[in-house]
Amino acid sequence: MKIKKNINSVRRSIMRSLTKNIGKSSIDLNPEKDIIIKRILISRPNHRLGNLLLLSPLVQEVIDTFPESKIDLFVKGGITPSIYKNYTNIDKITQLPKKPFSNLFQYIKGWTSIRTKRYDLVINASFGSSSGRLSTLFANSKYRLFGDFDENCSSQYSDYGHSAKNSVYNLRDYLSKLGKSENTDKVPSLDLKLDKNEIQKGKEKLLELVKNDKKTICLFTNATGEKCYSESWWTEFYDKLEKAFPEYNIIELLPVENISKLNFKIPSFYSKDIREMGAFIANCVLFIAADNGVMHLASASGTPTVGLFSVTDENAYKPYGNKSFSINTGNVDNEGIIDLLRKTLSHS
Repeated sequence: MKIKKNINSVRRSIMRSLTKNIGKSSIDLNPEKDIIIKRILISRPNHRLGNLLLLSPLVQEVIDTFPESKIDLFVKGGITPSIYKNYTNIDKITQLPKKPFSNLFQYIKGWTSIRTKRYDLVINASFGSSSGRLSTLFANSKYRLFGDFDENCSSQYSDYGHSAKNSVYNLRDYLSKLGKSENTDKVPSLDLKLDKNEIQKGKEKLLELVKNDKKTICLFTNATGEKCYSESWWTEFYDKLEKAFPEYNIIELLPVENISKLNFKIPSFYSKDIREMGAFIANCVLFIAADNGVMHLASASGTPTVGLFSVTDENAYKPYGNKSFSINTGNVDNEGIIDLLRKTLSHS
């Protein structure tokens, strides 16, 4: 597993070095008063739940800026239609297979589709994505935003390093150079756009589990690799949490693997449907998890989300909006975490 991880790391490094200069010289910015943009392609060829949810602020920004536009997404894997189900401006979602060589025809067909369709604007949503830069170059479009790291934006915005926000700042800067008035509003939060029916069903499932009307704190104890906290850590943390908040239900949302770092000692909910999971979380008053895709799902559900960070870049991936925040557990012990949670819950 480690060998495969190292190979992928080397592959990504090589691809980034080969594609880092793509597009820089091809951007021709001529200010226009009445720029017409109706067909837009957003490229994020990645299959991970977290990265596809982190795309939602950019999608919202595009819709807010061009409310009559139709947006195509160029992604990977099969979960994107579920995430963006209630985004009415989304037109076509091109889903590249996660394993290109096993599905070569589908892979080629996906790339061909963005060449044969005419766009007014194509956006690479991640400056670290080599395939994103290539697809931005390959797509048939009048305007192209390659998503380079912008030093001016970085110095202007303290949160520019966040993975969900830098593409929004880049777009605003790009459009201002094209003659549009720059948007100075806060960057949109992640949003799954759950509808009332979904939220009601989530409430019913929560009540079926807890069987009372107390407010509920939800834990997600799983994560990938070094981001995952140990059973002993979660056991110690849960014991302190239970003592600190006896007036709350404390439950666990289980991962797709149906495992628990708490050994199933507390009530738990299991689902493979991300919208069902999001609706369930939306009925909780607080969600606590290590940095992972489900943490971003909780943030996108609108529930205050606390992200636990130990190895990954907190400034790039921390939850924000709706009273959400992150904690570096290397700097804050469990008692300190409880104090922060107490302040958050006192305002819920």
